[in-house]
Amino acid sequence: MKRCIALLGGSFDPVHKGHVALGKQFVQLLNADALLVIPALPWQKGVLVATPQQRVDMLTLAFTGLPCPVTIDWQELARGSATYTIETLRAIRADVGPDVSLAFLMGADQLQRLNTWHEWRNLFDLAHFCVAARPGFELDNAHVPAEVAAEFQRRLATPEQVRNTPAGRTMLAADLAVDISATAIRAALQRGDGANSLLPPVVLDYIEQHNLYKN
Repeated sequence: MKRCIALLGGSFDPVHKGHVALGKQFVQLLNADALLVIPALPWQKGVLVATPQQRVDMLTLAFTGLPCPVTIDWQELARGSATYTIETLRAIRADVGPDVSLAFLMGADQLQRLNTWHEWRNLFDLAHFCVAARPGFELDNAHVPAEVAAEFQRRLATPEQVRNTPAGRTMLAADLAVDISATAIRAALQRGDGANSLLPPVVLDYIEQHNLYKN
C-alpha cells in the first residue's frame, strides 16, 4: 500500500476547531499515514496577529491526539515571504518522491477561489485535492466557478483511489462545515466573548496565557 500524507495549509491565526475537524476527517477517510500542517504567510502585510512561533505553538497543541503523526512544516515561514501553494507542493513532492500520495485538504470556500491560485491547473500534477463542505453543497456554477467545477468533477475519486495514487484526483466530503472565521474569532476574543466554543481548550488557554488578540 502506498504511503499517504494529508496536507493542511492556512494562516491559522488562530487555529480553530474547524481546522482540526478538517484534518481529522480526512486522516480517517484516507487512513493517512501522516498529517503535515503548513502555516502560511499571507500576501497582505500586517494581517497576522500571532507570531510565527506562536502560531506553530498553537498548532502543536491543537493537533495533539490525532490518529496519525502530525508534523508542523515551517517551509513557508522559513522563506520569510508569501509564496504560492504550487511552490510548497513542489518542495514537498521533491522531498517525498513521486510515489507517495499527497492529499491537500481544503474547505469549500477555498475551492470556490481555486481558479485564482497561481498555476492552479498544475496543482493536480503534484497532489490530490480533498474538499470538505456542508451538507447540500454541489459542484455546480452556483457554488463553484465552472472551470473549477469541471476540473474537479472529472477527477472525482474514492478515498481508496486517492490513497493509492500519487496525485491528480479529487474528493468531496459533503458532510462537514468548516466555515468558522478566524477574523470573527479574533473579534470575539477582543470583545471577550463568544470564542470559547470555536477554539480547542488548549488553544484558548495558550491565547489567554500570552494575552493574544486583546487589542
